[in-house]
Amino acid sequence: MSLFHLLVVSRSLPLWLSFCLIFLVLLARPQKEALQVKVGIVLDTNVTLADLSLQAINMSLSEFYNTHNGFKTRIALDIRDSKRTVVGAAASALYLIKKREVVAIIGPGNSMQAPFLINLGNQSQVPIISFSATSPLLDSLRSPYFIRATHDDSSQVNAISAIIESFRWREVVPIYVDNEFGEGILPYLVDAFQEINVRIRYRSAISLHSSDDQIKKELYKLMTMPTRVFIVHMLPDLGSRLISIAKEIGMISNGYVWIVTNGIADLMSLMGESGLEDMHGFLGVKTYFSRSKELSYLETRWRKRFGREELNNFECWAYDAATALAMSIEEISQVNMSFNKTKTNTSREDLGTDLDDLHVAHSGPKLLQALTTVSFKGVSGRFQLRNGKLEAKTFKIINIEDSEERTVGFWKSKVGLVKSLRVNQTGTKIAHSLHRLRPIIWPGDTTFVPKGWELPTNAKKLRIAVPKKDGFKNFVEVTKDAHTNALTITGFCIDVFDTVMRQMPYAVPYEYIPFETPDGKSRGSYDEMVYSVFLGEFDGAVGDTTILANRSIYVDFALPYSETGVVFVVPVKDEKQRGEWVFLKPLTKELWFLTGASFLYIGMMVWLFEYQADKDFRDKKIIDQISNVFYFSFSTLFFAHRKPSESFFTRALVVVWCFVLLILTQSYTATLTSMLTVQELRPTVKHMDDLKKTGVNIGYQKGSFTFERLKQMGFDASRLKIYNSPQEMRDLFLNKSSNGGIDAAFDEVAYIKLFRAKYCSEYSIIEPSFKADGFGFAFPLGSPLVSDISRQILNITEGETMKALENKWFIGEKHCLQSTISDSLIQLDHHAFKALFLIVFVVSLFLILFMLAHRRYKETQGNVIDEAPTNPPSDGHEGQTDGRRDSVNVAGAEVNEEDNVGGRDGADNNEHYILEVKEEGNGGGEDVADDNVGNIVEVAPALVQLQDPQSPPPGLTRRRGKNVVSRTNLPLPKVVPPSRMNSV
Repeated sequence: MSLFHLLVVSRSLPLWLSFCLIFLVLLARPQKEALQVKVGIVLDTNVTLADLSLQAINMSLSEFYNTHNGFKTRIALDIRDSKRTVVGAAASALYLIKKREVVAIIGPGNSMQAPFLINLGNQSQVPIISFSATSPLLDSLRSPYFIRATHDDSSQVNAISAIIESFRWREVVPIYVDNEFGEGILPYLVDAFQEINVRIRYRSAISLHSSDDQIKKELYKLMTMPTRVFIVHMLPDLGSRLISIAKEIGMISNGYVWIVTNGIADLMSLMGESGLEDMHGFLGVKTYFSRSKELSYLETRWRKRFGREELNNFECWAYDAATALAMSIEEISQVNMSFNKTKTNTSREDLGTDLDDLHVAHSGPKLLQALTTVSFKGVSGRFQLRNGKLEAKTFKIINIEDSEERTVGFWKSKVGLVKSLRVNQTGTKIAHSLHRLRPIIWPGDTTFVPKGWELPTNAKKLRIAVPKKDGFKNFVEVTKDAHTNALTITGFCIDVFDTVMRQMPYAVPYEYIPFETPDGKSRGSYDEMVYSVFLGEFDGAVGDTTILANRSIYVDFALPYSETGVVFVVPVKDEKQRGEWVFLKPLTKELWFLTGASFLYIGMMVWLFEYQADKDFRDKKIIDQISNVFYFSFSTLFFAHRKPSESFFTRALVVVWCFVLLILTQSYTATLTSMLTVQELRPTVKHMDDLKKTGVNIGYQKGSFTFERLKQMGFDASRLKIYNSPQEMRDLFLNKSSNGGIDAAFDEVAYIKLFRAKYCSEYSIIEPSFKADGFGFAFPLGSPLVSDISRQILNITEGETMKALENKWFIGEKHCLQSTISDSLIQLDHHAFKALFLIVFVVSLFLILFMLAHRRYKETQGNVIDEAPTNPPSDGHEGQTDGRRDSVNVAGAEVNEEDNVGGRDGADNNEHYILEVKEEGNGGGEDVADDNVGNIVEVAPALVQLQDPQSPPPGLTRRRGKNVVSRTNLPLPKVVPPSRMNSV
């Protein structure tokens, strides 16, 4: 409505209402028209994906400007059809830049059309913004004006390698479209698989224009290969054809693994229901967008406008790319949007091309800077460019089941595979990634994880090389029939390999090929045989091939199945202990010294105890005391002590000491007997260093790596002698170095074990021993057989099968003589008897303390002397003849016992009593005191008539070795005066 019409209408309205209406109209009119900025679009029109992406761009700009109606700029889209060709895309872009002077181009629709547009944009400084060109090869153009508003395909290779490693597949085959899109991901796949030691056996490139027959021929070729893990990287149009043909010929069945990249996984809605049915059991790596309100709102609006058409990732990226471009153009609204139209001078003959006068946009640098710094929360997540592209941090792992996708896990950068994004998870070990995915349905509708490879039914037999040996034929022996030329290959290594292959979960046809020349001689060393496997001449090598680091560069070894190590073997000599001093050999010097010191210590303890208990012992001379004590101590060695000890403490100590001597003498006797009777074998050389010092000859096996190892250890090559068999090795030992033989041999434990089994106890292994990984089966690098064979080797080595094979080929080893081979003398040392001597010492200390305590107790009590009262006078006639009565008080008597006297044990005949004689008065009560009162006299028992010669007189108490005290007065008829005591 114009202002004139408004005035006409206002005449029929009230005045105030007219003014309000005019004011609102003027307020609603923009003060200034928005700047129209031209932006070109180069897409394949009439293509479902491109058409939906174009709709997403229009929706993005419409909704953006509706919410930002105050912006000074508006994008005016100029759409050009690339006609699904590279030339059409290039012509469209050139037209938009030269004729339409667009400041930016959104497109192209695929990676094949992108290179020319990128160079064109770089030359004219017009940013090329692509939301669907994902090939990593485009980065090689190094154009700052190329903006990738999407993820490139290299971002998903880590997720693919994590899946491969989690299921332990060792070989894969990528199937890709033969163009820039398909080839771009290959270098990144190769690098990722090398890190996890996965081999790409074959690369299957399929042209976009291939017929069904050509695709079928390529798939049949893949069927003849053992690899069953395929990674498909192409778009849905070619992918649906490939998958349909693969299902037709039976390649989507048990044992196969199919993994599709996001090229198909992100666009499965375009494949139709039948295409999804064919993908039953497939795994897919799909771009993941976190759920946000922006994405939810867009999905709602999208369904209202397009009905059942599903919103895919490319449409989300197109939506965000348009928003980012609108924001960036608004930021540079003050910049000149025109082009520099400088023409290039051309000659008349050179008419020039359309590129000669290509214009340069003034706004290009500023717009590029604005695009690289713009950041906002879009429908695909945070839109922020890094190195000119969006970064992918999360992928979703899907499993196709019954025409529907099912999420089985996720892959997160710096974390790996996880089941869910709800739990905050840190880094996990890739070895446990199998448990980080939910259960998967595999092709063939099974939940059992495919092993990833199989031997095809029409495959040829594996050519297994075996060494041609002249000796040690227990391991490998190759014989040829003289009439039929039929080969017979036997040995321990052959039996182990045959057993392993019979226990494999699948059939593996193979045949043995001797590593020999046409005339039947060995072609070379083991290293050369291993290298022939690396060159592809053989499919594996079986035999006594040692696992070495330098060999593992060329082949993969299965787990070892033999004993490991490399050792020196030398002759032994019998050294029975003979000679006049052999009786000293059973005990070490320390034990002899400790035993002698113990005898002296026991003697000192016996002297101490006896000195306190025996008066006769104290009265003896000191030399007699010492001789008696030590005679007693040493006589306990033979248990020849007869005289009973006076002291309880002596007897207690002797009991413990005799127990120790019993153990010591028995051990001594047993050791001495062993030295005199048992064969003692000791090596002639005790250590490798002795071999170097003496400069003797060393033997090594022909073709073995031990020759190089000996030279590395510093042995002179002129001193190294070769042998082919145990018999040759034996002959060299018998000749010794002085006659051109050897004094030691350096070989692997398995060979030495066989040699010693044949010659029993004549040779011994010396220190040091060197590490080696034992015998192993060799296969080409990356062979899937290695892991399965290793598992079977573990099964037979942990069971009884390996023991049975060893008994079959090395049975002589069990019949060797049981001889003692030692490089040191067997002696009893003081450590073995330390506890016994400690017991003696502790017991002796305890007895000393007990004795001192007892003595202290007696001193505090003292001697008790009880004096009985004197008998009162009587009226009788007894004792009245001389008027006095003698009263004898036995004050005390010390009884000493000596040895047997007069044929009687004890000392009764030699007992003496110390008597105190007291005289009392007669009946008149007169006291008579003379010189005899209170005399102490020694009375022999013969002078005292005792009724019982075995007991003291009445009133006397006699205790052996104690004081005798009188409790009654003993009247004596006659007492010999002291002057006559000596004459009695």
